[in-house]
Amino acid sequence: MTGSETDSETGTAIRLLVADDHPVVRAGLRAVLATEPGFLVVAEAATAEAAVARAAEGDIDVVLLDLQFGTGMSGAEATAAITARPGAPRVVIVTTYDTDADTLPAIEAGATGYLLKDAPPEDLAAAVRTAAAGRSALAPAVADRLLTRLRTPGISLTPRETEVLALVAEGLSNRALGERLHLTEGTVKSHLARIYTKLGVESRTAAVAAATELGLIRR
Repeated sequence: MTGSETDSETGTAIRLLVADDHPVVRAGLRAVLATEPGFLVVAEAATAEAAVARAAEGDIDVVLLDLQFGTGMSGAEATAAITARPGAPRVVIVTTYDTDADTLPAIEAGATGYLLKDAPPEDLAAAVRTAAAGRSALAPAVADRLLTRLRTPGISLTPRETEVLALVAEGLSNRALGERLHLTEGTVKSHLARIYTKLGVESRTAAVAAATELGLIRR
């Protein structure tokens, strides 16, 4: 694709940065985007840190960013760093994860769009165009979950509660969990008590099951 191919709405090419730690995924996204008129993939990044640095150069309109990288900065952290700059590009998360524990931090960090990797090519193209225009572009399942969360705020967990419950799901005891998060056992028990109340359960096992079903944590 060349820079002369332009977007029908803006009259200029939408310049893209594709960031994912898997070369095959980057190649796949580039191949899909290359079929769309008005898209120009100007760079790729294999790490979140590289994506932040490349996005800061000022010639990117939309960053397609994975949520989980092998090591280092996460996609949500990269999103916050990218969008914090004046005149920053829009960020569209393209990932396999769709739980609240994944989507909410990314959206709160400033992501304009959130799409799952199994989305049809036309949905990816539409999300890029929507994000470039400054509008939200969320996968239907993600949008539905966010609406449910807004309508039933009682089932939402704080970031710390989500972190605690995710470690419970891994099988950590209160003591081990406290050591991991640098909390006292009493603080861990307080977090668990609030989690039980919010989820309407009375045990660690039931809390994990309920939170998983609601999409609050990933198993």
